[in-house]
Amino acid sequence: MSETIETIDADQDDAATGEPENAEQAGGTDDDVLVREGDIAGDYLERLLDLLDYDGDIDLDVEAGRAIVSIDGGEDLEKLVGPRGTVLEALQELTRLAVQQETGSRSRLMLDIAGWRADRREELRELGRSTAETVLSSGERVRLQPMSPFERKVVHDAVATVSGVTSESEGEDPKRRVVIFPVS
Repeated sequence: MSETIETIDADQDDAATGEPENAEQAGGTDDDVLVREGDIAGDYLERLLDLLDYDGDIDLDVEAGRAIVSIDGGEDLEKLVGPRGTVLEALQELTRLAVQQETGSRSRLMLDIAGWRADRREELRELGRSTAETVLSSGERVRLQPMSPFERKVVHDAVATVSGVTSESEGEDPKRRVVIFPVS
């Protein structure tokens, strides 16, 4: 279930919300905590965009027990993705740290910029399904290229939709990879 929280224009100044410091302290629900994480992340990213003088709209959602923050709209945003999403991954970790500093709790927040993660998710789903079908027909295991944890999860989920094959991760980061093999 996806719930749209709010959209923030990076050029607008936010007024103080008057919300409690921690939604749990105010008797809030898990969604309240995730909304708070999204708000903190949105403020952090808005300041970053302002410093860089980049245009972009920040959208905050709660989906599958996780705060989702997306930045769309600006021409320069591709620079914040980097090659194979490396800059995006680093910005996601910095944003999680900003949320943790404010809340005192580790965040599982997911960041997407210019739709890169959504597009990559579709590519990886297709890779997982097609490789699983190849493994099913050939009977031979296949090792994919090293991937980030996000990428591996998407591939594992896609492989799970094909009967007769399974997958597991092997190796150590940053060279951890998905291996797809037939079920005996």
